This record gives sequence, C-alpha cells and structure tokens, in this order.
Amino acid sequence: MPLTPIATASFQKIAVGIDRPEDVVVGKDGRIFASDHQCAVAEIHPDGSFTRMGPQGGAPNGINMDPQGRVLIANFGIYDRQEGPLQRFDPATGKHENLLTEVGGKRLTSANYPVMDRDGNIWCANSTHAETWPQALDGRTDGFIFVLRPDGSSSIEAEGLKFPNGMALSADEAWLYCAQTSGADVMRFPIRPGGPLGPGKRYGPVLGRLSDKDGHPDLGYTDGVGMDAEGNLWVCLPADNKVVAITPAGAVETVIHDPSGETVNHPTNVTWGGADLKDLYIGSIRAGYVVKGRSPVAGLALIHQR
Repeated sequence: MPLTPIATASFQKIAVGIDRPEDVVVGKDGRIFASDHQCAVAEIHPDGSFTRMGPQGGAPNGINMDPQGRVLIANFGIYDRQEGPLQRFDPATGKHENLLTEVGGKRLTSANYPVMDRDGNIWCANSTHAETWPQALDGRTDGFIFVLRPDGSSSIEAEGLKFPNGMALSADEAWLYCAQTSGADVMRFPIRPGGPLGPGKRYGPVLGRLSDKDGHPDLGYTDGVGMDAEGNLWVCLPADNKVVAITPAGAVETVIHDPSGETVNHPTNVTWGGADLKDLYIGSIRAGYVVKGRSPVAGLALIHQR
C-alpha cells in the first residue's frame, strides 16, 4: 500500500495538559501510555483524558514495553541535569525501578530510547555526556548504544555516535536502526548471531540541514523512528514539524508535514496501535498533548504486541 501523506486536519489532540510527551506506547490490551515529566508514565484513556502514574523524577523520554506489560523508560537526565538511567515501571503493581545506571564503566546520563527484541535484550541509546542541552547538539561524538540482557549483563555495542536517539528493529531483527540527531541521519547496524552489533552505516540520505541561520526551513535533526509492517522506516524531524519515511528502496517520502506547528508540533516519536495497528500516535518535545490519527499502513507489531 502506498505511503500517502496524512492530512494535518485529520489528527486529534488527546491527553491535553500532559508535560512533554516525548513518546507513546500501546499495549496488546489496547492500553496507551505516554512519557510525562510529572510522573513515571501517564496512561491515556479512551476519552482522551490521562492519569499520571508512579513517582516524578528526571525526564522520562523514550518509552517501550516488555511482554509482561511493564513500561521501559529511558530517562534523559541531562534535560534536568540529573542521572539518566534505564528504568522500568509496572502499571499493575506500581513498582518503579532502575534497571541500569552505568555500563562499561560509563555512567548513564541521557538514556534516550529503549527497544526490546524477541530474546529479551533491551537495546538503548545514551545520547551524550554533555553537561547542558545546548552543548549536546554541537556535533560531538560521545553517544553510544548499549544492551541489557535478560541475565543482567550489559555492554556498550556502538560508540562514537552523534547524539543517538530513537531506535527500531527490522521485522527479522537482523538490523538495528538508530537516529543520529546531530548527524541529521539514521544509522543501521547488523545484529550478529548472539547479539553483538556489527559496524554501522548510514541508512538513507542526510535528511536536512542542521542550521537555520539563513531561514531555511528544511531542518534535519532526526529524533524518533518507527518501522511499519511494509518495511518503511518512519523518521521524526521535530525542528521542521515533519515526519518522513525511508522506504526499503532508499527513497524518502514525506508522510506528515505541518509547517505552522499548530497540530503536529515538534514530533518526536511515532507509535502504532489499535486492532489493525493503524491507529497512529505522535509524541512531541514541545506540545502539551499527543496527536492521534490513522496511518495509511499498519505499524510493525512490537514484541509486546505479538
């Protein structure tokens, strides 16, 4: 099915009043959760209202879910100058815990986005060790990807990255995709047998500029990514209020663009849910709401949705 553009007017705003909803995750049972800086995670109800759950602390950023329905949280500590661990919250029990605070002798200061594979490995990016947010996007290459295994062991699997951000797995889990925010691109890493990552290469083209000094609107800072059921990798470009998709053939298609930012404002992550996995949810780094619409293609079912 073709990747037809989605009209901005077709989106509805839900969870109005939420605090920096960077990401959304939808469980197999249909429950919807979003990042919120006032709690561990917020549940979005069918009527569009939301309830905050768990303790406040740090800056919950990218979120995902394990097959048990527990929400995995990448806490982007640099946002509030705090620690940035990989965490987990259980909506059923209210248990909130740190899963990992350091790896390979390096402290986690800016865990950004987690994704779990079928073997139970949690892949996550630590974007930077910069002390302040403006420093983080200066092109430094201090970001890395790490993995936390079911046995509790962990390791750094890729280093020297330019603010690694959102991540996604291919359908066969042979590839791990990771956005490099200050590279304006996406990297793809082969997952070797047994789990280690092979050398990464750019996937698709550079997706825009990194400076708007001349007023050019085509800013390419990449944020969250999501894989749909047809192998298209959706990439959020928050500074341009745009979502594009890199097709399996390497072409780039614009799926959503809201130049005014009145509805789709600084989109940071895309998530699919619903019985047909065509309900589309978009998080934001700036808007105080989540947007919901319908996708032209279904999302790839994640480990917790299968």
